[in-house]
Formats: sequence, structure tokens, C-alpha cells
Amino acid sequence: MRTLRDLAHLPLSDVGIRERLRERLAIMEIETALDLLTHYPRRYHDRTNQSEIAALQEGEEATVFAEVRRISSRRTRNRRAIVEAAITDGTSSLNVTFFNQPWREKQLPVGTEAAFFGKVELYRGRRQLTNPVVDVLGREGENTATVVPVYPQSGKAEVFTWQLRDAVRRTLDAVGEIAEPLPSSVRTELKLRDRDWSYRQVHQPDSTETARQAQRRLRFDEFLRMQLGLVARKRALDAEQSGIRHDVDGPLVTRFLDSLPFALTRDQRRAIDEIRADMAGASPMHRLLQGDVGSGKTVVALAALLAGVQGGYQGALMAPTEVLAEQHHAVVSRLLDGLTVGDDATLTGDRPVTAALLTNRTGAAERRRLADGLADGSVDIVVGTHALIYGDLPFARLGIAVIDEQHRFGVEQRALLRDLGRDGRDGATPDVLVMTATPIPRTAAMLVYGDLDKSELREMPPGRTPIDTTVVGPNPLERAAAYERLREEVAQGRQAYVVCPLVEGSPRTQAKAASEELERLAAEDLHGLRLGLLHGQLPAKEKEAAMAAFRDGEVDVLVATTVIEVGVDVPNATVMIIEDADRFGLSQLHQLRGRVGRGGGRSWCFLFADPTTKDSEARMAAMAESTDGFLLAERDLEIRGAGEVFGERQAGLGDLKLGRIPRDVKYVEAARAVAERLLDEDPTLARNRQLAEEVEDLLGDDVEFLFKS
Repeated sequence: MRTLRDLAHLPLSDVGIRERLRERLAIMEIETALDLLTHYPRRYHDRTNQSEIAALQEGEEATVFAEVRRISSRRTRNRRAIVEAAITDGTSSLNVTFFNQPWREKQLPVGTEAAFFGKVELYRGRRQLTNPVVDVLGREGENTATVVPVYPQSGKAEVFTWQLRDAVRRTLDAVGEIAEPLPSSVRTELKLRDRDWSYRQVHQPDSTETARQAQRRLRFDEFLRMQLGLVARKRALDAEQSGIRHDVDGPLVTRFLDSLPFALTRDQRRAIDEIRADMAGASPMHRLLQGDVGSGKTVVALAALLAGVQGGYQGALMAPTEVLAEQHHAVVSRLLDGLTVGDDATLTGDRPVTAALLTNRTGAAERRRLADGLADGSVDIVVGTHALIYGDLPFARLGIAVIDEQHRFGVEQRALLRDLGRDGRDGATPDVLVMTATPIPRTAAMLVYGDLDKSELREMPPGRTPIDTTVVGPNPLERAAAYERLREEVAQGRQAYVVCPLVEGSPRTQAKAASEELERLAAEDLHGLRLGLLHGQLPAKEKEAAMAAFRDGEVDVLVATTVIEVGVDVPNATVMIIEDADRFGLSQLHQLRGRVGRGGGRSWCFLFADPTTKDSEARMAAMAESTDGFLLAERDLEIRGAGEVFGERQAGLGDLKLGRIPRDVKYVEAARAVAERLLDEDPTLARNRQLAEEVEDLLGDDVEFLFKS
């Protein structure tokens, strides 16, 4: 019996696939028996549920299974290709016409059997299908199955569904029985069919019902692999007794919270309590802090960093971009102003809490000063970008690392940052807090962050008001009304943002687009207002000057690229105009909108858009309907799917070939429960080696150590 690992190491040449087809399949990244057997049908044609040609009526949409009896092509005077075919189902015939699809003649030689789906029309008194959807079922006499699978095919590779069907049949015949990794008790409890049956029925179903049962089993397998890896990783981290028992009851955090000019929300207080409890324990903390735009994550993160500092440890805060790192540093420095920490080396016995900044733009001399400060312990908190992980920083005692916008970083980077602290004096593993302002639906969080404990900030701090959001079409009058609202707000002493369209190409192209838009607005729609410019290509000093001018009210309107997406906080800004909004993702639009409405007054967001796809229309509708980031995250998943939302590299989401989030919530929950039970009974999966192999092959070296006793 062959396992999935065996199939992954079995080349297609060994199962009888001809070299020419193997070369074409390789273009589709199908090179092994496992690649082919997990290239699942995208739909099925049920021959028992079809229309007879003789019964077709004009205007009816139908699928007919028929054989090509005649086919020819010609070109019109203006060189347009027309392919005409006659098809028959044995009872009657039907004409089929394809415009501008000359390749159909090659695809449908006489004798080809196919499913044709389209709308029946009358042309010169005869019934016809024009440009129907065609699924080739096989050459003459090749296919007699009742339910015919239709595969994702590739015109580029010249691989069609009938070739895939034939290749899969050969492979299933060649590999013999496929091994079963799931205990029979689990299969019985969840009413799951066995794996060998499922692989055969998903590709060669006896009926649409057996195909559905096969998909159900294989879908569960996908989620179980991911959950086993995540639960095992979480338990391995929990079992590390090399964590730091922080003194969370010291006075520094209390003094910090008392110094804030606002009251914390209940969610913020709960999150701080959860974090302090983690930090006081023997195991390293690995917690996710998720909250909507403006829900106050920075204050919670700083409380966590200070809980480490008050016990003599250092903290690191890592952000995905230089702009956000600089913003965080500015906010942290402001909030720390006046706070001191004990230091026996000073005359007074204490010194100010210090926060330093490290990005790729930090000069050599400043880097040396920062390294010296980290080594001797005089730098308490360092804020930075990826430069933090790859810069060989000599932390004296790194006690806690905070990672902002976690979805921009992979698991490996999280591990690298955690490992930085192991070189310190006591070799302990630092606590890790990861933050995201992109709320994650519960199901997806179980998949992507299943190895983390979670804290949520759903409450908004007092003074945050919902933002009026309007989708503005290409009509010049509608756009003029949006600019007029902006002018009215500026006349009342408020400020505004104009976010430039997402331009294909380099950041340099983005910068040029923003500069050109500034010139256009200054000459036309916003003539007479004070405009500022901010984009990623500006030197650091100019960037800081542009933000400072806007913060200080010297600029009415900031024309910017998406560098303002996170971390920019100007309470006086009440209007946001986003150009070409239909080209942005939903979470990015929500982040951008969150830059206004921070000062307690009424605010507006205008989405200039001309959506041309169903997805972009759905994004615009969702933005207009809701300002709840958690709700929008659910919609984003429905629109785009988990792989797109989180990136294929996150926790094996690329393995989801049948599974879909949020549709498959029940599968995720069932897989989580089974994973926990299996690991309770068999922590290293010593009695379930096949499952251990599958998780290792899915998640790579990152989990290989988990199942070694």
C-alpha cells in the first residue's frame, strides 16, 4: 500500500504517462503521482441529467452530450475566424458555431464526444448553439461513464480534461491501494469513507453522491494536516520550560497606564491582563492581539513591552515597513515621555526608559551606538523593520518581541525573532506577541494562527465615530460633490487625505503617480488649498517633514500613496478620498479609511471607483455597508478565499485544493478536535507515522522536530 509520501516521490514516468504529456503536465506543476491525484475535478457532468437535442426549445439553456459529426472553419472578409460544427446525440442533430476561436477545429475533430452548454438560438430556421462552453469527454468510444469529471485544464500547456482523465486512470491503476492513515474510530465517528475509495471516487465516481462523499473525506484530510501541525507546534512551544517568568506586578506598567490621557476600554484591560498572565508563566508567550483600526493595540503592546523592561529585560517591536516603524517609534517615544526605570549605575538610581529606531536607513554610526546601548542594557526598547532580525543585534536580555501586522511576516521570521533572545545571558526564549489590524475571522484564525493564543479588541475607544462611506462612480458631478465636501471640511479647520490609485509597477511609479496627482489637484479640484505629498520614495527626513506639517495643521490635504495605510494618526483629519478604489483589496481599503474619524467628529470616506468585475463590485458594496473590520474580514474571505487573503506560504494554505474558507467551518472545527485528541493519545504520533509524515511534508522543516521523541 502506498502512502502520500510514496506518491509524492513517484514520478509520472513510472505510472505509464508518455513523455510528451509529462512535459506538458510539468508546465502545470504536475510531476508526480500525488500532484496528479490532487489535481481534482472542478465539476462533474452527470449523463443521467442531460437534455435530448430533439427536445430543445429556442431560448433554453441546456447541456447536451453529443458527438462531433462534421466540423469546418472559414474566415470572413475582415479575417474573423468562424468554426461551424454539426453534433448529434443519436436522436437528433444541432449546429454549433464558434466566433474567433479557430483552435476549436483542432480541439473537436470528428468523433469527439463532448458536453456542450449554452443557449439555444434559431438561425435560418435551424437550432444552434453560439460559442457554447465545451468540455471534451474523450475521443470516439473512449468514455462510457455515467458521471464524467471535468478538470481544470491549461491552454498554455495544451493539456485538456480528457487527457487528464486518461492520465489519472492510468495512475490509479498503477499505484495500487492507497494507505489509510486515519484510525477507524475517527472515520466511524465522522462518517468518513476510507482514503483509497475516496481517491478513486473523486476521479471516477459511480454517481454525483459518491463524488460528494469522496470530496468530503479528502477535504477533511487537508484541514487535519494543517491542524496537526499547528496544535503540535503550540504544544511544543508550551512545553519549552525555557521561558522567562517576568515580574509583571512591578510599578512601571501601572505608572504608564495611569499616565495615559484617556481611559482604557474593557477589551484593552482584558488583553493586558491576559498578556501579563502569559508573561508571568514559565512557558514562552505566543499570543495574537487582533483588533480593528483604531482599537488601541499600540497601548496594549507598549504595556507588554514595559512589563518586560521593569524586570530588567529588553523589548523589540517589529513593523513591516519603514514608515510604520518610524510612526511606532514616534508614538512610543511620546507615550514613554517622563517614565523612568531603576538603574543602580546612575546617581539618582533611575534613568528614562529609552526607545531606539532601527531601519535600513539607519546610518553606520547610529547603528554602532544602538548596538552598544543594547549590549550594555541602556536601550530598553528597539523599534524596527526586518533589519531587527537580520542585523545581528547584541541584545543583552531580549525578554519580549512584538510583531506588528503579522500577516506580512511568515512563521520563519517569527521564529528568527524569538531565537534572537536565546543568545542573551540566561538563554531563555523571549515572549512573542503578534498584532494585526486586519481582523481575522475565527475559522481562518484557527487555520493561520492555530499555534497562538488570541486576544481581541472589538470595542472602540470613546470618541471614535462610524465613518460615512460612499462609492462614487465615474460621473464628474458626483466626484465634484466629494471634493466640495472636502473643501467644506477644510474651511471649518479640518484636514483630509487623497490616496492615489494603485499603479502597476515599482514604488517609483507609485511615487510619480502621486506627484502628478498633486499637480492636477492643485491646478483643478483643490486649487487654492495647501497640499502636501507623502510616498515611499521620499527620503526619511522629507517623509518626517511631510507628516509633521500635516500633523501640525500646516497642510490641508495630504496626497499620498498607501504608505499611510497603517500607523498614521491625525485626529483632525475628517475626509478620505481613495482614487481607483476598486483596485485595492478590502482589508487595505478598511485600513486606509481608518485614518479618518479619529477625533470624535463626523467623518467621510469617498471611494472613487468604476468596478468592472464581480469581486470589485462586492468589495465596494461591503465597504459602503459596514465599518466593522471583523465583518469585512469575513466578506474578504468569501470574496477572495483563504489562500489569497493570507498568502500561500502561511501555514500550508496552499494545500487547500478542495477546502474553502469560510464555507468549510465545520471541517476546520472537526479537524481541530481530532488533531487535539490524536496528540493527547500519541504526542509524537509514533503510532500514527503516516500522519506525521504528511504534516512534515506539508509544513516542511518548520515542524519536522515536532514528532521526534
